[in-house]
Amino acid sequence: MRQIILDTETTGLDPKQGHRIIEVAAVEMVNRRLTGNHLHRYVNPDRDIDAGAMQVHGITPEFLQDKPRFADIAHEFVDFIRGAELVIHNAPFDVGFLNMELRLLDMAPLPNWCDGVTDTLAMAKALRPGQRNNLDALCKHYGVDNAARTLHGALVDCELLAAVYLALTRGQESLSIGLEARSAQADQVAARARPKAVLLQASADELAAHASLLGAIAQESKGACLWSMEQEGS
Repeated sequence: MRQIILDTETTGLDPKQGHRIIEVAAVEMVNRRLTGNHLHRYVNPDRDIDAGAMQVHGITPEFLQDKPRFADIAHEFVDFIRGAELVIHNAPFDVGFLNMELRLLDMAPLPNWCDGVTDTLAMAKALRPGQRNNLDALCKHYGVDNAARTLHGALVDCELLAAVYLALTRGQESLSIGLEARSAQADQVAARARPKAVLLQASADELAAHASLLGAIAQESKGACLWSMEQEGS
């Protein structure tokens, strides 16, 4: 199964207020193993960045001046995520921004390019109700080293989220493996316990006795013996 761990950084909190994506990162995982393939791009939003957002990710307008626009990376982005399940922390936020960027380019929304979205924040809330479930808190809870995360950064956050996601779903994987192992073991036990069919050939005396019995039944039933009719027709 191919999954893409995805994260974005933005100029602000709400795409409806004209805020834009300024960084996007996507890390590939196949069969629960990171492949080393990733996509990481900074994006010039052609607008200011809110001071509050800048404090979170540390990306400045000056740094983004020579970076490509989202239009320049859009096709590269959708090609990278095409057909994969997306794993995102607080998915509605990132999906909302990505759909806005795609809509501005008259491109199909995210569900047309990927095979569903898994929200790790929703997963964590279900597993840890009433507790802090931001990425830092989950790293601490699951023993994921996030010492390199001094500011939010899309690529670093993707790599941390991959480790957190594997920890969140480890029980599901063990359950699946356990069920498969038990099923295979049950099949083997049933196969060993099942007796083999043995075909015994009737002797000449047994065949003669059987024919005599059918003849008596036919005489008694005035020719309506089913077994005799089947033998005659065979």
